[in-house]
Amino acid sequence: MKTIKTAPYIPTDINIEEIGKNRVKISVYPFESGYAITLAHPIRRLLLSSSVGCAPIALKIEGVAHEFDSVRGISEDVSPFIVNLKNIRFLSKVSGSDDQIVVDYSFKGPMSLTGADLENGILDITNKDSYLATINEDAVLNFSIIVQKGIGYVPSEDIRGIIPENYIPLDAYFTPVKRAVYEIENVLVEDNPTYEKIVFDIETDGQVEPYVAFKEAITIMHSQMSIFGADMTSVPLTSKNSLEEVLELKDLMVKIDTLNLSARCFNCLDRTGIRYIGELVLMTENELKNVKNMGKKSYDEIAEKLQDLGYPVGSELSEEVRSSLSKKIIKIKG
Repeated sequence: MKTIKTAPYIPTDINIEEIGKNRVKISVYPFESGYAITLAHPIRRLLLSSSVGCAPIALKIEGVAHEFDSVRGISEDVSPFIVNLKNIRFLSKVSGSDDQIVVDYSFKGPMSLTGADLENGILDITNKDSYLATINEDAVLNFSIIVQKGIGYVPSEDIRGIIPENYIPLDAYFTPVKRAVYEIENVLVEDNPTYEKIVFDIETDGQVEPYVAFKEAITIMHSQMSIFGADMTSVPLTSKNSLEEVLELKDLMVKIDTLNLSARCFNCLDRTGIRYIGELVLMTENELKNVKNMGKKSYDEIAEKLQDLGYPVGSELSEEVRSSLSKKIIKIKG
């Protein structure tokens, strides 16, 4: 006999299956119909955008003045050397430290330099076979790197101001999560086949175990939502739309870095001076399409990201929200 519920069903089961190196499947169930997607999508976004990892943020090579230079006795020019360096995944042995780690290296040829050669008492390398450079006979390669913990993606332009002048700034890809996808399946609960199961497929680069990354994403979700546990009566209301404004602006005054855009798409916006999600939300479809160097692929990527956030391109905002958002963006950008 069917009954009228007064509260949604609380999931009771979570299973973890290791399906490869640094890869797991996590099944969570049963959820009421529609609840699985509500939770799965933000967890996936947090896994990709907020998992902490280490990355090289700056490089100094002896005898090199800039990133388009060459190195005597090295097969690679500086530019491909940098690309190879950014592909190497570092793991700090300095527990709990968020400070920059400066490491000096010196190698003499002939040799093929790989990630394994960069390991020392401060840093581990998770992809030891990753190729870096070929040093010819009688050549010496001396270089220093700065490694730091962080989240998401930080362009070299933002890093330039936090490193010594004699270092080359690098685009930093901190995210240790290589793959985070999910599927929604139906499960049977008390003869009701409409309940749902979330099956996450998570893979990392070895800096952090997949299940640890999953738990950290859940912790971040809880901390982000804790604002709603505050006494909302303490929020001053100056108009009937003020509460709506307070809630919406918290999401929109976030840098576009958190969208995990491709480098091409991010650079297109960055060169135009667009720094915050709110700026994209305020733009019409034509305004966004007419951004300099905005191709169709980049536009579609941004449109999909905004749709995922619940703010499709050309979203209709109340005049109060639009006005307040514009003022806040102008203020924060100086």
